[in-house]
Amino acid sequence: MASSPRSTPLPEQFDFAHRRLVDRMAGPTVDSGNGTDVRVGPMTDEEYFWEPVPDCWSVRRRTAGPGPRATLLVGTGEWGRDFALSPHPEPPPFTTIAWRLDHLTEMMTLRADHTAGTHTLTRDDHRAAASAAEAVTAFDAAAAAWREALLGLDDTALDTVGHCTYPHGSDPDDPMIDIVWWVNQELLHHGAEIALLRDLHRAHRN
Repeated sequence: MASSPRSTPLPEQFDFAHRRLVDRMAGPTVDSGNGTDVRVGPMTDEEYFWEPVPDCWSVRRRTAGPGPRATLLVGTGEWGRDFALSPHPEPPPFTTIAWRLDHLTEMMTLRADHTAGTHTLTRDDHRAAASAAEAVTAFDAAAAAWREALLGLDDTALDTVGHCTYPHGSDPDDPMIDIVWWVNQELLHHGAEIALLRDLHRAHRN
């Protein structure tokens, strides 16, 4: 199946955002946006779990239980991500880098599976990372899986409502091209938040 030319700009945008965020978290340099390399060290566990304000949502040991206003820790294994079933807390809790990165990783892993995989994975199958290094590796793998799932999407697939069967979003009700766009904007806006939190942590430490 040949890829549709209509899909080309979105994967290219995804590739740029993915590479820039990985570089921003892992170093040794990141593109400043104008082609100049800026030196950046690898993200530490302290940054990964940093709670800059009270009552943050984060990734936690399951034995510690959910954080403030969360009702459960989603995922499997020793660690889980703060979550609450609908209705969600208002105003929304401030979330750590760990929370935001785990959210992106879970979302891409599951959407890849529900686009070109088994169509069976749920949040209960996702394993949250216990360290910054592990989280960056898991994020990179999830991005690669999602990118692989996009290969070969033709016009029919892009226009098909419910082509992606991801159960935790609007995917069953939206055409595939809207889902591809949605994943991009999630990566762009959460990536920017993660980068800003790294900057704030550095300023806080100084």
